[in-house]
Amino acid sequence: VQLQAFGGGLVQAGGSLSLSCAAAGRTFSMYSVGWFRQAPGKEREFLSALMWTGGPSNYEDYADSVKGRFIISADSAKTTVDLQMNNLKPEDTAVYYCAASLQRRWPVRTVENYDYWGQGTLVTVSS
Repeated sequence: VQLQAFGGGLVQAGGSLSLSCAAAGRTFSMYSVGWFRQAPGKEREFLSALMWTGGPSNYEDYADSVKGRFIISADSAKTTVDLQMNNLKPEDTAVYYCAASLQRRWPVRTVENYDYWGQGTLVTVSS
């Protein structure tokens, strides 16, 4: 499964960007999709995840560093998972990755619990 992450770019501090993640040529039949980022010289950091539960609402999780600023969402057809990023800060500058898991694995914040990864998209926030 090939994941494609796109939507990165250059934005001023306080601005917004929306990232999208798509599974090339197919819908997200996986159970969860996560967003991570990695800044130069740092480890890959969990940002947010969405897990389809099969019920009326999906499970969502956010890192404290982005809670209240970032919003994860998916279309009803499960073709894309978006990450709306608001009030961006220079420390948000990083390469952003989406990842997908074929199973309901916990915790969703763990890098090792994802089976497929997108190529990454660069987000640069200027001060």
